[in-house]
Amino acid sequence: MQIDVLAEKLGWKLLTESSGADREALGCYCGDLLSWVMGRAKADDVWLTVMGNINAIAVATLADVSAIVLVEDAALDAEARARANQQEVAVYTTSLPAYETALQIAAALEA
Repeated sequence: MQIDVLAEKLGWKLLTESSGADREALGCYCGDLLSWVMGRAKADDVWLTVMGNINAIAVATLADVSAIVLVEDAALDAEARARANQQEVAVYTTSLPAYETALQIAAALEA
């Protein structure tokens, strides 16, 4: 499922210029330890995190995730937003915790 379609279906708010409309979401990965995410997230995963800084954008690019979803209304700082726009990394936000968001993604991808 394309990430922009998934985002609309699950009610996520887009925080960046890129919606990731050309990216497929094939799964999800939950984690906040950046080095752990770099080595374990798969390409085209939706990455669920509370890390809204510039380092998260770098990790998203290296791991080739389809998008970042900032859970629990975590903030995206201005420097990270600028870098995400430059790197065309889609960053969304939701008020839900990572676990509930992951359940929603799994259900949507199975449908």
